[in-house]
Amino acid sequence: MGPTVTELLAELLSLDDPKFRQVNAKHGDDHGVNLSALRAIARRLKTQHELARALWATEDTAARLLALLICRPKLYERDELDSMIRDARTPKVHDWLVNYAVKKNPHSEELRLLWIDDPDAAVASAGWALTTNRVAKRPDGLDLSSLLDVIESDMKDAPDRLQWAMNHCLAQIGIEHADLRARALDIGERLRVLEDYPTPPNCTSPFAPTWINEMVSRRS
Repeated sequence: MGPTVTELLAELLSLDDPKFRQVNAKHGDDHGVNLSALRAIARRLKTQHELARALWATEDTAARLLALLICRPKLYERDELDSMIRDARTPKVHDWLVNYAVKKNPHSEELRLLWIDDPDAAVASAGWALTTNRVAKRPDGLDLSSLLDVIESDMKDAPDRLQWAMNHCLAQIGIEHADLRARALDIGERLRVLEDYPTPPNCTSPFAPTWINEMVSRRS
């Protein structure tokens, strides 16, 4: 018999490091567990979807991250994922939920359409993240020009998380679609969103014109 939720919560608590918690707090996250340690627990547990559901229900951030590592994404119902995204308030949980569960779920396109215009900026950012994924992998059927219209009109004043997601979509359109690259670059140059974002050495700036040009040059 595997560990119980209570035992796993105790294990996660024992791994909570004040230094990691302090660093994570700067990014809006409220846990102090090293992600490598979290992944090691997930490898030990392997896929256990019902345990993942139980861990999510605890509302503990580290437990929710662990849940997303051991879940079976295709088993989530549409309404379940909709409820989860509205309850995923910390950035890391939100990001992992979209990338590790929603993108792999058969309801992802339906949720993309449901979320992208949601009045909750965090939920809308999930819709934009799914849209960016489609721009890169399955652009057929997307009205890319209309997406650029929305980005051009709304991104500058959007809340941070939504702005980041829209900016990523802008860059992805410019990178993947040569016919729209000039317009994407122009929008980025005029809006100047994330132009001054601190970027470590050897990393690409999220400023869309820099990002687009860097990625295109790598492919040439």
